[in-house]
Amino acid sequence: MRVACLSLFALCFFACLNAAGQQVLTIHGVVSKKLSGERVPQVVIHNLKTGELMMSDELGWFTIKASVGDTLRFTREDFTEQKIVVLNGSDMPVYMQPVIKLNTVTVQGESKKQELNDVLKDYNRKGVYYNGDPPLLSILLNPLNDLHTWFGKDAANLRRFKNYTRAELEASAVDRRYTVALVKKVTNAPDSTVTKFMEYYRPSYEDIKAWNDYDLMKKVKKTYDFYVQNQSRLTQPKPVFKTTDKSLAPVSLDDGTIK
Repeated sequence: MRVACLSLFALCFFACLNAAGQQVLTIHGVVSKKLSGERVPQVVIHNLKTGELMMSDELGWFTIKASVGDTLRFTREDFTEQKIVVLNGSDMPVYMQPVIKLNTVTVQGESKKQELNDVLKDYNRKGVYYNGDPPLLSILLNPLNDLHTWFGKDAANLRRFKNYTRAELEASAVDRRYTVALVKKVTNAPDSTVTKFMEYYRPSYEDIKAWNDYDLMKKVKKTYDFYVQNQSRLTQPKPVFKTTDKSLAPVSLDDGTIK
């Protein structure tokens, strides 16, 4: 009888511990720079178990929901990533180490800009100015030169090159922030799923300019959740319409019917 009572007591005790561990807590904390104690704003806090994302305010303070045992990851550009396991509901001080960056020599985006500048100088030597798009006032003041700039073959080639280079620079700006590492960090998805998701969703250059890291991660998480819930429908191949009934077959536009 005594052994049975002790066993029952142990079961109740561990059940209470488990319930306490599953209780959702509101964790308050502040992020500071190591050694100096300077507050660090705009740190992204990611609960790796629940997927919840938050960001520290301008004074470094943050609030996030978590349970005992959850792991919180703290990230910000130019700082070393920090992971902390939630042990209780007490306030959480977080100290982040700044990253020491060495001066880099080659940057892809800068090399593309330099390439564009070199081409513009070459076209200027050929008599093509204003990047191939002279203003109206200049055309009125220098009609012969600027008509050549506007309608000449070199000017047309320059405008095409500018459009191509601008698209390349914008794509590079997106690629620098929207990376496989970022998507894996937010979604915890395997490589194969990440690759398919990144083919499905890619932020625009305007989005990347307007969003900070927190905004980007929130958008990735929201879009990924939608992608997972609707994956079978989103990846379903388009149906092919086939029929042996000639009256239902597509006809040419000459017959007055849309093909």
